Amino acid sequence: MTWQAVVRRGLLIHSPRVNTNAFWRSVKARPVHEGVNLLIFRPLGYVLARALLPTRVKPPHIVLAHTALGMVAARCIVAHADLPAALLLQVKTLLDNVDGQLARLRGEESALGRYLDTEADFVANAALFWALGRRTRAPWQALLAFGWFTLVLSWDFNVEYCYRHVRGERFRPALPEPEHGVARVLGHLYQYFFAPQDQLIRWIEQQSFAWITRHVSPEERARLALHWWDRSVLIAVVNFGLTTQYCWLGWFVARHRPRGFLSFVLAQGPYLGLVYLWRIFRIRCAIQSQRSLR
Repeated sequence: MTWQAVVRRGLLIHSPRVNTNAFWRSVKARPVHEGVNLLIFRPLGYVLARALLPTRVKPPHIVLAHTALGMVAARCIVAHADLPAALLLQVKTLLDNVDGQLARLRGEESALGRYLDTEADFVANAALFWALGRRTRAPWQALLAFGWFTLVLSWDFNVEYCYRHVRGERFRPALPEPEHGVARVLGHLYQYFFAPQDQLIRWIEQQSFAWITRHVSPEERARLALHWWDRSVLIAVVNFGLTTQYCWLGWFVARHRPRGFLSFVLAQGPYLGLVYLWRIFRIRCAIQSQRSLR
């Protein structure tokens, strides 16, 4: 059964009158989708976004709402109100999907929404890890986990960028840069604090590939680039996206094991290392195979 068939069946469960074509227009186009997002939160988000279409609610309003929920969830974690915290995290995740789906359904995608969503998520994530540090009395472990958490999310984002770039595909819909107001301020914050991280990860990706393929011809390098950044690589990292991370955080908190989530996040560091070794091994095998055919 294809992803489309699975999602269509799930949509019919959530609402028998769902227009599946409109649903796919509401979903961010990605080569590989985060599983729990596509099967649960996107269909639910679509139903809610459709209900909000005739209202005056704007995507930035929803961003501010789910950021506030993240703050409340952080306070609940500190207060040992674990079940409310776990539930709020899932509602926050749902609304985090709704803002983008509503924007795409209305044709209201904007630089303001893009910057605000990224930076608001960062603030909420920082608050949650601060709360985990307070709750577990392990602030340094929480800080290190927050660093890994941010890195994993950024790697997912930038590996997809590289995947599209080598295939000549557009990464995200082009939006006019804001010339004034809040959006311009948020754009400057992104350029100073987030863009350098994106550039660093893309540089590491590109330099790693250049070093591994340093002895091959330009023609073979172009072919191997499609192998270095292929769907299997995206699959290896996409299911550590924000939606999945929040599901796991909710699970650990609901079981009164917040420190377990910190360990879970830190374990993603060695996992990324293993993924890199696997990618290097695949490329070396591809090079050796090509040479043996000559």
